[in-house]
Amino acid sequence: MSRTTMRAPNADWTDPDCPVARTLDLVGDRWSLLVIRDAMDGARSFTEFQRRTGIARNILTDRLRKLTAHGLLAQRTAPSGRRQEYVLTEAGRDLFPVVVTLRQWGERHAFAPGETHSTLVDQHGTPVPEIAPTSADGSLLGDDTTHVRKTR
Repeated sequence: MSRTTMRAPNADWTDPDCPVARTLDLVGDRWSLLVIRDAMDGARSFTEFQRRTGIARNILTDRLRKLTAHGLLAQRTAPSGRRQEYVLTEAGRDLFPVVVTLRQWGERHAFAPGETHSTLVDQHGTPVPEIAPTSADGSLLGDDTTHVRKTR
């Protein structure tokens, strides 16, 4: 969602002042990010999402409804005109670096050495470089070189 469409704080937010907590409230369950991942990989229909993830129909229905309600996915008529399909919105596409970072963390920490796993590559077949936050001067940032500042 763009900043202009984000809802005001409400009792449902885990931590109303924390962007990380709000993001997790929107996409932090197991299935939501997998639906977003598959949408990024071209899934459009309910059937495709279900086939790719193995998610139960009722849970998938709930996640698609939630992701659509919060502006991460939009529904449109499929080119065939016979069914609805789901497409990423700008807010959904903005999760791409998040998904890539989670993927890269998983490649480093969720597999045994030498264990087979998928790899994200660019349009030329080259593995996507590691994503790392940098400061304005280009130096690498970490938990030891940053802190949270409250704004008001």
